[in-house]
Amino acid sequence: MNTRWFQRWGWFYVPASFPGFFLWGVAAGFCLSVFGAVDRHSHSASDTLYGVFPFFVCTFLLLDWVGSRTAGQAAHSNKDKLS
Repeated sequence: MNTRWFQRWGWFYVPASFPGFFLWGVAAGFCLSVFGAVDRHSHSASDTLYGVFPFFVCTFLLLDWVGSRTAGQAAHSNKDKLS
């Protein structure tokens, strides 16, 4: 895979090409729909936070994993340089 979908910016990965923007948009849409569904049935702000937390964390971890895999060689660990 030669195309860089994401580029590293501090601790985060920001989209650098169309597939990265598309994936980010799908994740944002999913998070918004989960928030709407959970907030509709919750009775307080803490109910909403507890309800969306597992979905948001899994989504952001998946984005971070894809970002680390598609950001190019600079984002990977330096285990080759340790030898």
